Amino acid sequence: MAGNGDIDGGISGDCFRYLIVRPEKCGVWDWMKYLLWGDLESGLRFLESSDRGSVAMGGGAGGGEEADDRWIIIVSIVVRKLLGLCSKPMELTGYGVDFILNLISQNGSLLGLLSNLLNGEVIIPKRGTETFISTIGQLDERVELYKVTERIVNLELADRAIMDLCMMASKLAYENAQENSTQVFMICDKPKDATLILISFRGTEPFNANDWNTDIDYSWYEIPKVGKLHMGFLEALGLGNREDIRTFRYHLQTEIVKESDGIDKIDIRSLDMTAYLMVREKLRSLLEEHKNAKFIVTGHSLGGALAILFPIVLVIHEEKKLMEKLLAVYTFGQPRVGNRQLGKFMEAHLDHPVPKYFRVVYCNDLVPRLPYDDKTFLYKHFGVCLYYNSCYIEQRMEEEPNKNFFDIEQLIPEHANAVWELIRGLAMGCTHGQDYKEGWFSILVRVLGLAMPGVSAHCPTNYINSVRLGKSM
Repeated sequence: MAGNGDIDGGISGDCFRYLIVRPEKCGVWDWMKYLLWGDLESGLRFLESSDRGSVAMGGGAGGGEEADDRWIIIVSIVVRKLLGLCSKPMELTGYGVDFILNLISQNGSLLGLLSNLLNGEVIIPKRGTETFISTIGQLDERVELYKVTERIVNLELADRAIMDLCMMASKLAYENAQENSTQVFMICDKPKDATLILISFRGTEPFNANDWNTDIDYSWYEIPKVGKLHMGFLEALGLGNREDIRTFRYHLQTEIVKESDGIDKIDIRSLDMTAYLMVREKLRSLLEEHKNAKFIVTGHSLGGALAILFPIVLVIHEEKKLMEKLLAVYTFGQPRVGNRQLGKFMEAHLDHPVPKYFRVVYCNDLVPRLPYDDKTFLYKHFGVCLYYNSCYIEQRMEEEPNKNFFDIEQLIPEHANAVWELIRGLAMGCTHGQDYKEGWFSILVRVLGLAMPGVSAHCPTNYINSVRLGKSM
């Protein structure tokens, strides 16, 4: 994408470019004109860009994109509008589902609930207490770490134990989530002289419209010599606000650049307390306390995107001492966070001397295939992909198969695989033992997966089973 302008109007040359998709600024007629005829004027109403003539991740002048690419933009906008309309109903539904699931589980079972009801001894769940479990927690009730039956004498067993620790921490991060906040879970392996610090970011809440909105947002912000980063994920870490585009530049540059023209016009007091800064300073404090410790960053879904974004920003901020302490990044079902240039920028920091960044992807999970990776948007994964099929066979690859999911040729195989996953889920307790037996709620989600296979495949149960039962080809 050719760039001419500087968004702050103060510095020429290395400009900071952006694209913001604004569903709230367009109507059906605007969509139709843009979709059918590539009308530039209609597109610019809901596609705000530093280069006014371009709406693409990597190229295409306004109105010049292929019809398929315009269709993808319009579909994402329609879905985001629907999510906006359904935000409150989804939230209320989530409260109801959480309450019912906890009502049943805290009373032992559905029969236990009926018995307690007859005896006047019903236990009423209270949100925010230690016994109140999130919807994600109800899907998979396992809390114990994987017990390695052999001594850890090889790297494969050691990696599997670490991956299981990361996945369980990712699941734990969903508990007691605060509304409209980025939640982070940090633990040390022991209270004194710790050797490992684990940072886990909360993932996409099933009934949180804002989280899903972020996952399918195509807005981006470009940093010179670094690459393009997903704007929604930057906002989730508190690294900017699209209502004042200058805030991204303030948060994503070193102190010297922050003193440049235009930056000092921002109200700095409103920018200081961010999720990123709070995690960074807490990590710095823990590493100072535990001199020999290294840290791992992890997360599932949206949490996975934030997990890899955290070290990216550490590198941008030239936090060399912190990066020297990074042991690994493990993400599960993570959406794409940037373009190919971003991946190349991070190679020197995450691939040498050994790979440190691993993306775990289960079979037909939809989320790792978002946002789209094609010639217009150019969102690209990087790092090592550990791909597991529905038989838990692990393959190491650069990119998961069917990278954009919505391929008509994959429609029948995806639904056939969902049928197999339902049958497998019903039989897991018999074939693999009680630790793998799926409850009624997990089976219900698999039934729903017959219609939406990419969504049911995203459940943490699939990732925990993949890590524990996975076998390399």
